[in-house]
Formats: sequence, C-alpha cells, structure tokens
Amino acid sequence: MAEASMQQTGSSKEKIWLNSYPPGVPAEISPLAYQSIDAFFDHAVARYSWRPAFTCMGKSLTFADLNAYSGRIGAWLQSLGLEKGDRVAVMLPNILQNPVIVYGILRAGYTVVNINPLYTPRELEHQLVDAGAKAIFVLENFAHTVEQVVARTEVKHVVVATMGDMLGVKGLLVNLVVRRVKKLVPAWSIPGHVSFKAVLAKSAALTLRKPNVALGDVAFLQYTGGTTGVSKGAALTHANLLSNMAQMEIWLNTAFLRKPRPESLTFMCALPLYHIFALTVNSLMGLALGGNNILIPNPRDIPAFVKELGKHRTNIFPGLNTLFNALMNNPEFQKLDFSSLILTFGGGMAVQRPVAERWLQMTGCPIHEGYGLSETSPVATANRLDTDEFTGTIGIPLPSTEVQVRGDDGQTLPVGEIGEICIRGPQVMAGYWQRPDETARAISPDGFFRTGDVGFMNAAGLVKIVDRKKDMILVSGFNVFPNEIEEVVVTHPGILECAAIGVADPHSGEAVKLFVVRKDQDLTEEDVKRHCAENLTNYKRPKFVEFRPELPKSNVGKILRKDLRG
Repeated sequence: MAEASMQQTGSSKEKIWLNSYPPGVPAEISPLAYQSIDAFFDHAVARYSWRPAFTCMGKSLTFADLNAYSGRIGAWLQSLGLEKGDRVAVMLPNILQNPVIVYGILRAGYTVVNINPLYTPRELEHQLVDAGAKAIFVLENFAHTVEQVVARTEVKHVVVATMGDMLGVKGLLVNLVVRRVKKLVPAWSIPGHVSFKAVLAKSAALTLRKPNVALGDVAFLQYTGGTTGVSKGAALTHANLLSNMAQMEIWLNTAFLRKPRPESLTFMCALPLYHIFALTVNSLMGLALGGNNILIPNPRDIPAFVKELGKHRTNIFPGLNTLFNALMNNPEFQKLDFSSLILTFGGGMAVQRPVAERWLQMTGCPIHEGYGLSETSPVATANRLDTDEFTGTIGIPLPSTEVQVRGDDGQTLPVGEIGEICIRGPQVMAGYWQRPDETARAISPDGFFRTGDVGFMNAAGLVKIVDRKKDMILVSGFNVFPNEIEEVVVTHPGILECAAIGVADPHSGEAVKLFVVRKDQDLTEEDVKRHCAENLTNYKRPKFVEFRPELPKSNVGKILRKDLRG
C-alpha cells in the first residue's frame, strides 16, 4: 500500500535517480575496506610508493616521501604527550608541508582542524577556542595573526613553516623573495615556537606509534556556517570521509568511459586544501587513485597559474565557476593544449551555462557539476561523467545517498515541487562539534541533513538548486532567486561577473539590485537593463545596477552576496 501511494504522488522518497545511473554503477557502496584513513594511507603508499603524490613549485614528493615525512610529524606530535583525539590546527596554503602535516596528524590519531590562513584574529580565535586545539602549524606569512590570539587559547605548541621549507636549495631563494622582495611576512614574535625544519630534524630519531583509531572517531573539524552566523565545526569521522571516497571512486571511474584512463593521473589542485572540496576530491582521491596533485599556492595570480598549467598534462581539474571564468579570459590560457583533460569538476557554487559552454568549446572537456557541503564530506550529488551534457543541475545522488525535497512541515514533496534539499548517507557528518542544539536543528530524527538550499528533483532524479533560503528575494509576493538572474545577466558579452541581492523597496517590499563587473568598459546601466528586459519577467528585473571593479569573494572564489548587502 505504502509503495503504491508513493508511486501515485511521485514523491522524492522514491529512488528515481537510480534509473539515471551510468551502466554498471551500483546503488550502494560496498562495506568499507579500511578502518581508518591511516589504514587507507598505508595501502596507498604500498601500492604507489615511487609515484609522485604532490608537486609544488617544481618540487615533487613521492608517496614514499609523504609516508616518511608525515610519519615524522606524527611521531613528533606523539612525543608532546598529546592524547588520542586531540585537535591540531593547520593554517597553511597549498604547499608541500600541508599534506605532510595533515596526514601526520591523522596517522598519529589526532583530529585535524583546517583553518583559512586569511582569517582575521577574531575568526582564528573563535575557531581555536571552539575546537580546543592543542597545537597549530602555521606559515610564517600568517604567524602575526596567531601571535595576537594564542595566549587566549589552549594552544601550547606553535610550529612555524616557511614557503621554501621543502623546496631544497631553491627554497632559500623562494624565502628571500617572499620576505625581502614581496614583503609578504609581517613582523611577528611567538615565544617558544618551533620551526617546521626543527620538527623534522628532532623527529628523525622518533618512531610513530600506531594509534587505535575507529571508524567513528573524528578525523576533521571542518568549520562552516560563517556566512550565516557563528562558525561551527562539522565533525567528520573517518567513516564519513572513507565513504565519500568510495562513492567518488565509483563515480570518477565512469569518466574513463569518455576518455581512456592514463597509467598515472595528474590532478590540478587550485582550490585550497583546507577547504572540504579540495581535501576530498584532490588530496584523498589523489591518494586513492595513485595520482599526482599539482599544488597551486595562489590561484588568484591567473598569469602565474596559467604558466603552471602549461607545464603539466592535467587529467582532472576540480574548480569553481569564478575560476573557470577567470582562466578563460586570459589570452595565454586559450593557447594551452587540453588534449589530456579528462574531467573538469565544478562545485562550491553554481556553474553558469555560458561558462560551461565556453569551457567545452575552448578545452574540449565538459564541466560536470556536483554538489556537497562541509557537512557531507562533501560530495552528495553529481552529474554523469560519461557524457558531454551540461544539465544545469547538480546531478543525481551518489551511491548510498538519498536526497529528499521537503516542505516547511518536514514532509517530502512531490517530484518537481520546490522545497529544502535534504540528504542522508554515510558521508553525512556526525554532527556539529559540541553543538547538540545546532545538530538537532540540522539533522532530522530520521537522519536527513537539512542543507538550507532550496530546489527540486525532476522525474529523472536530477536535482536543481534554485537558491539558498537566505538569498531569496521577495518582490511583491513573488519569490525571486538570484541564481536565475545572474545566469541570464552573464550571457551578455559585455559582462564579466555579476551578483544579485534584495534591497528594501517601499512599493514592492524588496527590489532586485545587481552588481556588475564589466568586460566591456563602455557597457552602460541602460545596456544591462535592456538585456534583462529581454530575458526576465518584470518582477525579476533589476531595479538598481551598480558597477564594481570586482566582487567580494571567499578564499575559494565564491561570490559573497552577504558582503554586498552591507
């Protein structure tokens, strides 16, 4: 009876997406092969020992190197007397020390607290105090921030790294340029700190003890929610991350139906490793597939990034809409050879159709959009990777993942109806760190995580996000979604980027305000409004247009509408 009524209503409780799976992809992942990330790491090292695992600024670390260096970091941390499960913070950009330290922390039985190096002292203090971090690894460029707050935290051990620490003789020159020429290291003083090189030297005689880590132990605290309120730590267990890796590996393998898999894979890692997207899709998946991750310390320097791209035959390129757009507007990028590119994976924000179409035309490789959050380790849905089609959706749920679209009353809505996207699966976090109240609000009694994203599922099981709840604009009683406006606006050839927000209006309650970055400097407000009038119904059209030289973005390149609201 229950089955019949579900069929009748066409609710998103049915796993209708399974009918859209590529041939041979199972509905569920197999039981996990490893009990911890440490055990998975050991397997990867044994299998791919002499292959390069990470490359940065011309220097590579093999899997064997990564094993040796991370083992020394882990042994040194254990020598401090830290207890299993203690939190260790990492405040580093994409440099070789990052994976060495992160895997060292995990292998020693501790929990990694990833921190954005560009945090202000206030943001850093909140995160260190909330996590109860006992130690921190920081690049010297950001040590002045740690200096301002460390006394008010539980941090007892500060390790300071330099850009050139793992680059051999070349590292001396790199450090000279960073400190003296570019002046990127503000003065700092942290009594009792230890240098990264000293840690490696001291740990040479130490032996890493294998900790007894279980699948339910917390591997990472990924802080999130800073754009909506107080930043909270998503507690991601070893099981969460190993599950998402298993799901991703099944899905990634279908990309090789389009183009054969080379003997060894090269990943482009332009997204920061402290962000959940790069952590899983680049770092962990790179290890799982025996790939080499090319670390880009500063992807905002587009000319330097393009030069680096030209040195490698990249196979897998995860990125954001804004990054793809910026690259395509660089003349040198357009001259590169893209014949080795197998998969371009878009996430973090909506990929706009004009960007996707131009990327396919320029590189011959489609952008396949996926979706996830820090709370889902991160990938929950993805488009099929065995086709060139750009669906304009976030795809279908991965194996062992359920997506339901629910109304405000918590009931599952019929297919095609708009509501909150909710996710259940083995990759969903254990909860928010020491926030049972927030956890109860975020995860329903039946285990579905409430994403706060508004969307619908179509009859093929494809999920379309229409917007964040908080970003919705209410114009004279009509719901207006910024994503829709922005996707239309960027089709104008004179517009580089844009963002839409709601502003108070005495007549309609709210009106649409559009911020525009020009590609054509002669573009006028009238041009923009004419374009919108041709493509959007009246209540969706921007009432106000403001030109800006650039738009505020997070460190991973997501446009921050909240900063535009002021």
